[in-house]
Amino acid sequence: MGLLDVLDARLGDGLENVLCSHHARRLRRLGWGEVMDGDATGWFTPRRTVQHGSKIEVLIDGATAFPVVAQAIENAQKYVHIANWHASPDFRLTREPGAPQLRELLSAAAERVPVRVLLWAGPPIPFFEPTRKRALAAQKAFWECGAVRCELDARERTLHCHHEKIVIVDDVAFVGGLDMTAVEGDRHDSPEHPPRDLGWHDHVARLEGPVVAEVAGHFAARWLEIAGETLPAPEVPPEAGPSSVQLVRTIPERTYGFAPHGDFSLLDSYLRALRSAKSLIYVENQFLWSPEITEVLIEKLCRPPTPEFRMVLVLPQKPSNGADTTRGQLGRLLDADVDRRLVAATLVAHGDAPVYVHAKLAIVDDEWLSVGSANLNEHSLFNDTEVNVVTDDPEVARSTRLRLWSEHLGADVSGPVDEVVDGVWRPALEGRSRVMPLPGVSRRSGRLQGPLRGLLVDG
Repeated sequence: MGLLDVLDARLGDGLENVLCSHHARRLRRLGWGEVMDGDATGWFTPRRTVQHGSKIEVLIDGATAFPVVAQAIENAQKYVHIANWHASPDFRLTREPGAPQLRELLSAAAERVPVRVLLWAGPPIPFFEPTRKRALAAQKAFWECGAVRCELDARERTLHCHHEKIVIVDDVAFVGGLDMTAVEGDRHDSPEHPPRDLGWHDHVARLEGPVVAEVAGHFAARWLEIAGETLPAPEVPPEAGPSSVQLVRTIPERTYGFAPHGDFSLLDSYLRALRSAKSLIYVENQFLWSPEITEVLIEKLCRPPTPEFRMVLVLPQKPSNGADTTRGQLGRLLDADVDRRLVAATLVAHGDAPVYVHAKLAIVDDEWLSVGSANLNEHSLFNDTEVNVVTDDPEVARSTRLRLWSEHLGADVSGPVDEVVDGVWRPALEGRSRVMPLPGVSRRSGRLQGPLRGLLVDG
């Protein structure tokens, strides 16, 4: 490592320490100090209710998830509530011939039940999508559908957004990373990832049982503050499955009256679960900027909890922004991986076309799973509004991992985790396959972008 690399690494470490200290002070001031100051472990945060008797199913990729959402809307008997980063009125949830546009699907449902749509209003200055002009045009188009009511939420923090993606239809809820729009990418990819201009890998959790009331209550609280309409208290659905599921959130302070000191339970849940890891940390995420998350991962690599411990990270080859920051953090992890326990990969389609990893999923020890809208960056963990769901159901966690690994590797992945990582993942990265190695190649000024951006815009 040359002198410039050494100086850059030290400057990066210093800025990241400043940012982490700032986050810790901010959370202490808001009454959330134990999230950053403690070493708590466990599968659930004590800050949110755990709903037992629920059912959770992870739908992989848009071509699988969207038809299930469309069918739920078509069969709605009570109401349809949607909160998205953005939703395009002309978006089609399926690509079958004659498939209705989203506005048509919602308009038909609105003839039977109330339909409410809550979208981010877009940035005040058109630096990035969706612009306020685009958001206003979408709102106008939804309103023109008749009984569909669409409201725009402009209570974002500076340079941040409302990023959650939830749909509640009667006694079913969907929480994930897919918006119903083609803005900035094609969400209709399938687990087979056929070649296309840009594949799109993502997940949606389909929920039944008591946890649905938690999702509905969150929507109702936001809707009241933005639309001024009090919705009936959500009915708690009967037990529908064996899983314990917890809704976790990021809500910045002073955004809503129902959470004046914010809600950082999503960060708390991640840190607790990652600290608890004994045998496996598996992450699929669009970004890996957060130094708080990276520090826990580095600690696991430097002091492995068991000889069998492995870590697999699946990230995009070229994130929409922050690529150098992600590479810088990945470089730190690779430097810490002296025992070769870490695999860092990205996805490609048949024909080596890129697949954009937009996912926000993590699995720990085949005992804990988190899926939702939150990226592992400063935006999602501190300043955007986000919703994830977590479960400690080992059957759900393990079966989801096996489906994902089978999709990515096209091989038998049912063996012990360490043997599959060493014997299947590593050889796949060395040959022609649907996974490619992702090196931590940016260790100079690019690594500093994330910390600097965090210090500039964080409250």
